[in-house]
Amino acid sequence: MSPYVLALLLFSLGLGTTVTFASSHWLVAWVGLEVNTLAVIPLMAQNHHPRAVEAATKYFLIQASAAAVLLFAATTNAWLTGQWDIQHSAHPLPITIMTLALALKLGLAPLHSWVPEVFQGLNLTTGLILATWQKMAPLALLLQINPSNSPLLILLGLASTLMGGWGGLNQTQLRKILAYSSTAQLGWMVLVLQYAPSLTTLALSVYIAAATATFLTLKLAKATNINMLAISWAKAPALIALTPLVLLSLAGLPPMTGFMPKWLILQELTKQGLAPTATLVALTALLSLYYYLRLTYTMTLTMFPNNLTGTSPWRLRPRQITLPLACLAVATVSLLPLTPAAMALMTL
Repeated sequence: MSPYVLALLLFSLGLGTTVTFASSHWLVAWVGLEVNTLAVIPLMAQNHHPRAVEAATKYFLIQASAAAVLLFAATTNAWLTGQWDIQHSAHPLPITIMTLALALKLGLAPLHSWVPEVFQGLNLTTGLILATWQKMAPLALLLQINPSNSPLLILLGLASTLMGGWGGLNQTQLRKILAYSSTAQLGWMVLVLQYAPSLTTLALSVYIAAATATFLTLKLAKATNINMLAISWAKAPALIALTPLVLLSLAGLPPMTGFMPKWLILQELTKQGLAPTATLVALTALLSLYYYLRLTYTMTLTMFPNNLTGTSPWRLRPRQITLPLACLAVATVSLLPLTPAAMALMTL
């Protein structure tokens, strides 16, 4: 792909998300979402591989359907309330339809079945954009709607953490595992969205840092399935030694940074009188922990036999810039002591 075309697509990607962030009118927000979607599709299909084209087609159809439902719900809301402002979404019917449309865009369970199939057809860089940047605009709209006392968000969050953990148990393809991981992490964010939106923002920030470190590490190791992780240690020994801690941070184990949002979310759910929900979501996190531990075991406690092809790459200068990756990996592992500062920022 030409650098000028790539720069134009990345600019359009940022522009669409920024327009959605800044808009208070449903039609403008919808236009921002569409610009975002149309900008990422050429990035998905740039490899000219049938699997990539299939993934781009599936993504386009799903996002177009969700955008159509969202526009229908916004029109219904304007008809019922006389307002196009996002903040004036007060009628329960259009709010429910909007929530379901945004859940389809995000890949929340039970509307998540497209996510693993699309991720499997992409390279790791485009998968990273899909797992992080593409979640921001729909989540911003969901935050602005902020349906209070909505059991729908609780059900979507619980279903996402359950299916995100359950679906990844029997997978060997790393991109599918990361897709189910994304669904599970989004479930945690949606659970607490109506009670403490700042916690959702914190959880999204921590997830973006951890997911970026994970995707870039797998790209550096050129690993696409679990078996290829066994020979990744020879390509970047120090980084691969740190990667299991990044995966455990994604799982939410202390003392890694990923424990911070999960701990605060469970605390907030308990304060809201939802102790059974908090208990259930903590138990569903154990499902995700299983496949993170499986990846950790493969990377650290196994060694591929006859590893003649993997003994020399560490002597060669890597083509990928590793300083941002190293900084993100260290931040993902070691920022748990900043929890009091994060809580103080959320109360401002």
